[in-house]
Amino acid sequence: MKSLLDKKIKLHGFNNLTKTLSFNIYDINFADTQDQQNSYISYIDEKYNAERLTGILTEVAQIIGATILNIARQDYDPQGASVTMLISEEFTVSTDMQTPHQDDEQPGPVSVVRPGAPTSVVGHLDKSHITVHTYPESHPANGISTFRADIDVSTCGRISPLRALNYLIHSFESDIVIMDYRVRGFTRDIRGNKHYIDHNINSIQNFIGKDFQELYQMIDVNVYQENIFHTKMILKEFKLDNYMFGINEIDLPEQKRKVVRKSLEREMLEIFYGRNITKI
Repeated sequence: MKSLLDKKIKLHGFNNLTKTLSFNIYDINFADTQDQQNSYISYIDEKYNAERLTGILTEVAQIIGATILNIARQDYDPQGASVTMLISEEFTVSTDMQTPHQDDEQPGPVSVVRPGAPTSVVGHLDKSHITVHTYPESHPANGISTFRADIDVSTCGRISPLRALNYLIHSFESDIVIMDYRVRGFTRDIRGNKHYIDHNINSIQNFIGKDFQELYQMIDVNVYQENIFHTKMILKEFKLDNYMFGINEIDLPEQKRKVVRKSLEREMLEIFYGRNITKI
């Protein structure tokens, strides 16, 4: 069977497909004392405040080829931040569905190469958006502190959020990444035939660079007939010092190191598999 991209498709009107990438990242740390836990929350709140998140999402818009129409952002008390952007396409109006740099099943950049000024704006201006919400938290019982960021990139038309994956993974330096990608709706060609997807994809992993693939263990759960794709990533290498905040591994007694290591590993596996673990 020939793929959709074996030939260009002439559309009737504009592209009605909606493509949504939901992207959850987790950063896990051990903070031994209450002061260290408070410092970790303050550090995360400052590092990923609304201003910096706005900068990250602005770069995402550049990578996927979108124009920002509106920005709403908020820092919360006692912690957390949210940013929402309304975006639209910035490609020249065309009846060709295919756009080479959007349709190729290959990784996107980790930094931004800024395009020239747009010549026109097309697409549903009120239904394309990028959002991010952060959730820093800690629990005094075991000293584990976790930072989560939820990012949604939803686009209508030809632009694809998958090109922003590498940049987002690079920006947040995540221990765990959980991603969902879905293409919804349909668009018609000039013959009246409906098309339910406009690009080739068999795994989100194909849009992730080799450098990141070497660092992470990844598993897929895909429902191809529904155009639903799911990928989980967890760092392969575990170095205790990388997860200590305000203290070094060498500062802990040997027995405490073992306890902390098991607690961190259990926390990461529970998040990765989405269920509580009683033994490890």
